[in-house]
Amino acid sequence: MNQYGHNFRLAIWGESHGPEVGITMDGVPAGIPLAEEEFEADLSRRRSGARGTTPRREPDRPTIVSGLYNGHTTGAPLTVVFANTNTRSADYANVERHFRPSHADWVAFRKFDGYNDPRGGGHFSARLTVALVAAGVVAKKLLPAGVVFSTRLTEIGGCSDAARFDELLREAAAERDSLGGVVECRVGGLPVGIGEPFFDSVESRIAHLLFSVPAVKGVEFGSGFAGSRLRGSQNNDPIVDRDGHTATNHAGGINGGITNGNEVVVRAALKPTPSISRVQNTYNWTTERVEALEIRGRHDVCVALRGVVVVEAAVAIALADLWRR
Repeated sequence: MNQYGHNFRLAIWGESHGPEVGITMDGVPAGIPLAEEEFEADLSRRRSGARGTTPRREPDRPTIVSGLYNGHTTGAPLTVVFANTNTRSADYANVERHFRPSHADWVAFRKFDGYNDPRGGGHFSARLTVALVAAGVVAKKLLPAGVVFSTRLTEIGGCSDAARFDELLREAAAERDSLGGVVECRVGGLPVGIGEPFFDSVESRIAHLLFSVPAVKGVEFGSGFAGSRLRGSQNNDPIVDRDGHTATNHAGGINGGITNGNEVVVRAALKPTPSISRVQNTYNWTTERVEALEIRGRHDVCVALRGVVVVEAAVAIALADLWRR
């Protein structure tokens, strides 16, 4: 279903080209100061306009329609809505039955017997991540004082030299292609003891939500996959004081599924945007043949650029859900 969480519970809804998208948050305690203006800093990080992002410009002005009174949360479900104001649904007329490669078009058509909304990907669209960012703003308010997030794009197209990112984006755009990327989120100031063994470990809860983000295809913590190529003597984190600080942080701030007081480090790999304007050959349901398809519409050259704040929001939401226990 379209819900996540136990104690900080989310329900997300809407379609890319529908009237609006939004999110309802349950489990938000009463009395937390909140204003629509407080969402702007994170929403602006997701907004398009920079090189490599979609030409589709949405104002993304949040409207709080429930759970807020006199500038404070009421304890009732908190609902935030975003209007879709800049849609061009005609761009998707040629892909309703001529399915785009590496999109959800085909599986949505089969799962929902053709009743799904195909415009812009419908409910599968990354457009809905604006709602996750809004939930992330609230989630950060639920975490202990002193928790600090530091999130950045560490790779584009396999390159970790940030000085070359613009050049790579220009090249991909000129070739009517796209690039993937890696986002790293670091969380400092978390107390020891957040999380549970096994099924509700910090890793499993964060990974669950990150893999719900369109384009995320890989998640790792600490040394991650690189750690599998080390010896135990190299990958271990010796404890250096009674507060649990460690000489290294290969574990990414988590042991046994529980925060250990060190910085939590998580990375998400985002695939290249599958909507590229280069002609591709793919199956046409109507003609029952593989035919050339040119995807119209407005799309990101590298969705990871705007994915930085989405990854951060997902991590914050998962941590808030665990902390609320």
